[in-house]
Amino acid sequence: QVVNYAPFTLLPSAVPSALFEQAYAVQQDFNLLVDAISQNKEFLEHTLASTIKVDDFTARLFRIHTQVLEEGLAQSVFLGINRSDYMFDCGVDGTAALKQIEINTIAASFGGLTSRTAAVHGQVLKVLGKSKEASCLLPNNPSKGLALGIAKAWELYGSQSAVVMFLVEEVQRNIFDQRCVENELWNRNIRVIRKRFRDVFEKGSLDDAKRLYMDGQEVAVVYYREGYVPKNYDQQNWEARLLLERSRAVKCPDIATQLAGTKKVQQELSRPGTLERLLPGRAEAVARIRATFAGLYSLDVGEEGDKITAAAIADPNQFVLKPQREGGGNNLYGEELRQVLEKIRDSPERTSYILMDKINPQPAMNYLLRAHSPLQVSECISELGIFGVYVRQGKEMVMNKAAGHLLRTKAIEHADGGVAAGVAVLDTPYLV
Repeated sequence: QVVNYAPFTLLPSAVPSALFEQAYAVQQDFNLLVDAISQNKEFLEHTLASTIKVDDFTARLFRIHTQVLEEGLAQSVFLGINRSDYMFDCGVDGTAALKQIEINTIAASFGGLTSRTAAVHGQVLKVLGKSKEASCLLPNNPSKGLALGIAKAWELYGSQSAVVMFLVEEVQRNIFDQRCVENELWNRNIRVIRKRFRDVFEKGSLDDAKRLYMDGQEVAVVYYREGYVPKNYDQQNWEARLLLERSRAVKCPDIATQLAGTKKVQQELSRPGTLERLLPGRAEAVARIRATFAGLYSLDVGEEGDKITAAAIADPNQFVLKPQREGGGNNLYGEELRQVLEKIRDSPERTSYILMDKINPQPAMNYLLRAHSPLQVSECISELGIFGVYVRQGKEMVMNKAAGHLLRTKAIEHADGGVAAGVAVLDTPYLV
């Protein structure tokens, strides 16, 4: 009743090595892009204008963003930990292509647990007499890479006695994943405290220099592992969030970087010329990023939005309908997509969603090991995530790297949802 093992596949899953390398090669470009968006108030304002009229959650985040900029940013060191997720789209001719599903800029999880899965799958292969195959599994330790970024931000903050604060949920199902990153920090003699929004509201304070204190301890870095969905907030929690954002502490992410991860921004990036404006003089980076985009469409009110809405209602199986939410389990497919679009087709509410081409990966057989679940072979599809870490001080990029990978696999009958949503399980790529 107290503790459960994280679900995982019995065997590692085949991943095309060329696409795996492509995903790693573009991660630093995505880090630069997210950082550029977070610093571009005009772009965020223009892109989210229609969304914040109909999506209260995004609107409240945006209001805090605006207020903090008007006061003047107290924060001078910026830390980004993101995860860019992909699927392998199987073309008509059978060739696979890397297509980005989304980029997570807040609370991107499983960097800790996935650091352990290669050893599990190596063990299984050895037991099956496949020691040669076991030796082909790549070592992978995102928790170390994520901790390196947090440690760098802590060091640049410049106070040896300051702590790193993990901001966590009231009920923490994913604690062991976080502990992996936390332990890496303790190993570097960096003190870590774990607090909830409620604790910040009750005990958090700023001094005249906007230094953040919790229980009398100065906080150098706030690492959000919550705060990405509306149910994470009541009025007190919104006030706590504002207090954190106004502080000098390094927020991971700061609110602008959280907004950079919205679906509406993702859709805007696919418009011709947008990447070039955000990353001037970086033609090669732009080409690498654009090569990963699936078709993305705006549902804004007007001719373009009307046309794509009609197309999706006519053929819902070609598309995915995505709201501005993180955390998995929110997307709509097929008949459900059609029903929702028919209901909101003439309402401004449709601008709180974007449409994306449905990606069609090639299924493979595997066993999904879950507590209290019957063991059966399932037709599965996988999603590859690459962790990115960057640290910027003022205008200077001090660190920019890919920090490891995550493979999640689910049975094909589950259209949407990740591990935390109870659908996908942890996996290890076997490069082919």
